[in-house]
Amino acid sequence: MNRKKKGFGASPQAGPGAAAPRYRGKTPPPSQTQDKDASMTKPPLPIPTREVDKPLTATLRRRFYKSVGVTEGPEGAGVLLDGRAVRTPGRAGLVVPTLALAEALAAEWAAQGESIDPATMPLTALANTALDRVAPERSAILDTLVRYGGTDLLCYRADQPTTLVERQEAAWSPLLDWLATTHGLSLVVTRGLMPVAQPEPTLARLRSVLEGLDLWALTATQALAAAGGSVGLALAVGGGRLSAEEAFTLAHLDDLFQVERWGDDAEARARREALAADMSAAHRFLILARPTI
Repeated sequence: MNRKKKGFGASPQAGPGAAAPRYRGKTPPPSQTQDKDASMTKPPLPIPTREVDKPLTATLRRRFYKSVGVTEGPEGAGVLLDGRAVRTPGRAGLVVPTLALAEALAAEWAAQGESIDPATMPLTALANTALDRVAPERSAILDTLVRYGGTDLLCYRADQPTTLVERQEAAWSPLLDWLATTHGLSLVVTRGLMPVAQPEPTLARLRSVLEGLDLWALTATQALAAAGGSVGLALAVGGGRLSAEEAFTLAHLDDLFQVERWGDDAEARARREALAADMSAAHRFLILARPTI
């Protein structure tokens, strides 16, 4: 890839468009067992992370460029296609905070074949989401995340069978302790079918924590929460407490327990794999967007 230092001039829209929102977060409290369907509606997260839910018959855009490079200027870094700066679907300049992230975006563009497949460009999709959706709708997204955190997966526990109860306690309670120690978030736990309302001071504190995130970290947190069904897990990944792989396993503890008991099926496995890929991409995006000192 070529690297240039220049400003970001006008260019035709070249970024893959964001798909219609797909809602990936679990509905809390999740079904604790297949024998006992305990569920409650959680507000959906409105920002998609990938476009894999488009129909397989959707027409892909043909590749229209030959060379891919990066550019760096005072306002940030970006991607060049045949020397022209890429824009988002919303016509914003695709300017990201670090050269490392721009190079990763450029690698996605360079890897395209005869057609441009947005499903293979998760980092570009996240960058587009940050600039076109999160930036102009920051307050509304914060509101949604706080509501989502008010019914966090980590707070809804099974009351049976004993094996699942013990697994949830061992896996999730240390994370609640970490959230309390690190962020001052004291979340209330419930068991079985009983919903629980988190204290208003806790929700206010959660909003304060989320408000402290920059655009790129908030976008990654949004994507992690959508894929994992938990704002708490998203914060743990962002804070270095968990890897994306660890967070995925904890987010799907109940599902994996059911697989042990009843077996798996191809559709459920494919969905888990897609969500795991989303969490991995969001974590990588978060790391690449952080300036190095």
